[in-house]
Amino acid sequence: MTETERPTAAFLLSLVGGIFILLGGGVMSMFGPFGFGGMMGGYRGMMGYGYSGYGYGMMGGLGFGMFGILGLIFGVIVIIGAFMLNSKPHEHSTWGTLIVIFSVLSIFGGMMGGFGIGLILGLIGGILGITWKPPEMKK
Repeated sequence: MTETERPTAAFLLSLVGGIFILLGGGVMSMFGPFGFGGMMGGYRGMMGYGYSGYGYGMMGGLGFGMFGILGLIFGVIVIIGAFMLNSKPHEHSTWGTLIVIFSVLSIFGGMMGGFGIGLILGLIGGILGITWKPPEMKK
């Protein structure tokens, strides 16, 4: 196959979306067990009383770091799917479907799907990969 017979737009959009999802997961996992304020000593009121533990509720603490790790995993899967979509265009439906699934799942890990941008680009790239039709061969 030549370069023009590959789903290039689907590849590029999925790749950039996967990079954003990966970055979002990295940002989330950097907070890890410290949550949104534990690293700074937590929140303390005017009189010095208040919260000074690890994280805030479900999104804080160890759970926050775990969501970040999920974002890293989902971002890597989307990036691998994008490269496989480009290297094996005859399997475009399979790789496009995986890109869509893990882009949607990235909502749960990676700052709302790679700051929202990764989710949108991954969805568009995956859908383009699913619907891509190779050019007809001339006889």
